[in-house]
Amino acid sequence: MNRSLLLAWLNRLGPLLALFLVYGVFAVLGPPSFTSVRNLETILRQTAIVGTAALGATLVIIAGGIDLSVGSVIALSSVAVALALASGLGPVAAVLAGVATGAVCGIINGAAITGLRVVPFIVTLGTLLLFRGYAKGLAHEQKIDVPPNLLSWTDNLLAMLGPHQRWMIFPPGVWLMLIFAVLVALLLRYTRFGRHVFAVGSNEATARLCGVPVWRVKLWVYTLAAMLAGLAGVLQFSRLTVRDPTVAFGAELDVIAAVVIGGGSLSGGEGSVLGSLVGALIMTVIRTGCQQVGLDNWVQQMITGAIIIAAVALDRIRHRGIASA
Repeated sequence: MNRSLLLAWLNRLGPLLALFLVYGVFAVLGPPSFTSVRNLETILRQTAIVGTAALGATLVIIAGGIDLSVGSVIALSSVAVALALASGLGPVAAVLAGVATGAVCGIINGAAITGLRVVPFIVTLGTLLLFRGYAKGLAHEQKIDVPPNLLSWTDNLLAMLGPHQRWMIFPPGVWLMLIFAVLVALLLRYTRFGRHVFAVGSNEATARLCGVPVWRVKLWVYTLAAMLAGLAGVLQFSRLTVRDPTVAFGAELDVIAAVVIGGGSLSGGEGSVLGSLVGALIMTVIRTGCQQVGLDNWVQQMITGAIIIAAVALDRIRHRGIASA
């Protein structure tokens, strides 16, 4: 087999093999309950928030950008949902408010990056604080309680399935993540916009010379990414019984790590929806497995950090291998 072809196949299958390996390790070391159907459902429920936000981060990283404001967008969107419900708006309007809040955040990010020509790292580092501060201000720096009679189905998107709901297989929030994963994958693979995203990430100067509207692509990428983060904020709202503007602190690291572990390149031009979801699952399996084995939280963080470093290192080695092939 050609060396470059072998490297390409390893890039595609590597994250999936890593998921099976990590799951197998904890299946052996952990209690019997780790491999139960109930625990698998819990892993999927816990993956839904980071996985949904990682779909948008996949677009950003493929386009050669970075978004450090994801966690703050999730928090701000969850606050928007809570305030919308508390003000008497219906659940559908509240969910739309959360996604629209994310869209506005994405437009701000995209406009600042393309209009001011400031690097994405600096812009999104600033908006990380901007959006988080605004979320705290909207909530008056306290938790928001929504009366149970106003929650409707928004409070059950990531709830454990009851005996009469087994026909659903997964909770509604997990289905939302999977549906949008398919939509984003189709967008990247079969549309002109998807080809433009890869072109901008691979070589922005060449893409511009070929007639790709780079500024428009970037604006849409950051807007779509923040809308998906807004949807993750809706799921975050559903997961918690109390709505807190300080939630999802540090979630941007989990989201970016999921994309990188899944094969996305921080250099741009590479990444996949499936890989990002697998990366998010790997992190959840590690977190759940460590908890059930009895390892402390600091050990979980060290293991996750080591995996991220290894994923980036493997990406660099693979690029050098392809260049020399």
